[in-house]
Amino acid sequence: MKKILFCLAFLGLAVAGEAQVYNNPVTHRSLPDPTVMRGDDGYFYLMATEDTHNIPVMKSKDLVNWNYLRTAFTDATRPDYYCEHGWAFWAPDVNKIGNNYVLYYSHGVWGHGDECAIGVATSKRIYGPYSNSKVLFTSPEIGVNNSIDPCFFQDEDGKNYLFWGSFNDIYMIELSEDGLSIAEGAEKKKVAGGIMEAAYVFKHDKYYYLIGSAGSCCEGANSTYRLVMARSNKVTGPYVDKNGRAATGDNMSELLHRSAQVYGPGHCSEWQIDDNGDYWILYHGFQADNVDQGRVTYLDKVLWDTKGWPYIKNDIPSVESEVPYFATSAIKGVTDDNLSYKVSVAEGLYQLLIESPDNSSFTWRITAPNGSLLKQGRADKSLNVWTTDLTNGLYIVTVCGKYGTYSQKVFINQ
Repeated sequence: MKKILFCLAFLGLAVAGEAQVYNNPVTHRSLPDPTVMRGDDGYFYLMATEDTHNIPVMKSKDLVNWNYLRTAFTDATRPDYYCEHGWAFWAPDVNKIGNNYVLYYSHGVWGHGDECAIGVATSKRIYGPYSNSKVLFTSPEIGVNNSIDPCFFQDEDGKNYLFWGSFNDIYMIELSEDGLSIAEGAEKKKVAGGIMEAAYVFKHDKYYYLIGSAGSCCEGANSTYRLVMARSNKVTGPYVDKNGRAATGDNMSELLHRSAQVYGPGHCSEWQIDDNGDYWILYHGFQADNVDQGRVTYLDKVLWDTKGWPYIKNDIPSVESEVPYFATSAIKGVTDDNLSYKVSVAEGLYQLLIESPDNSSFTWRITAPNGSLLKQGRADKSLNVWTTDLTNGLYIVTVCGKYGTYSQKVFINQ
């Protein structure tokens, strides 16, 4: 085991000047069912249900300003899935598993849930092109009608799970270590009732949160789509709403609903954390004054109540909000003052200990000197990171917490 112990002290660094704001929506093209991930280069990448053939890929440095980049598949790498009634790619979900970017996607067939399926493909680059595609399972094979809307989740023990489902209950199943097949002997488990689709699961402090969408997604001004939620002490459930009612009984608490400006807000992406430790959610919705443009992308800050439940201000999409904060460079302002670390080596595994001496929650990231992102996350007071990804060389460890942002240069030579 290789142990890298960092004690990171926050400096009182404040961001001067007037706060910048953005206006919703943050995209003005139809991008339903977004999935968002930060790449190794520090940029955010968004993929969506294919209104653009082969799954559109958007790129942003700040979650606010998005530019079209390419498509995740090409005509040459596009999976060939036979379906009597035709199909399209719906609701992709992008992740990094090991050294591969893994893209889960739905073979969607509107009105024919028995012909839907979930597929998987891989790439060495987050933006593709993705190839080596295969069907993970079909609706008949898995025994769940309308098997769409995949969501990958990896727990603290490194076990991989897939959540999925659309108004025929939400299920989960364990996946293989590489995420490309169902784990040997694994059986599906129902975790929520038929009120919802588009499950997204994440952990915050001691709870696992299940976020989904209820209502009709695609009827323009008549859409009743909204975000709902439940939580559990275990990733496998049972999940309950704010009143302690089992989510398997279709009981879910509301997180976000329509406003005078936005119809049918829902199907959120993975929640992102900025360098101030704030959570941000991206989702689709119809603009009330331009419904024909389709489901465009909205961005909102997530807040937390005293009982640990997330909420969005006024429970509706914002019109204007303060922009997320991201440091402009991972290496600017790096100093070694007031920090200490030591490295011990054995058996090829690194243990990284990051601690907050002021007992505040913080976000952290490890980057290469050129700014390429290697690892990142959020922690409460302290965190152990086990990894085999670090080799000899220079790294930048950055923490962003209650009293500002601080970075430490660390040189490993073992």
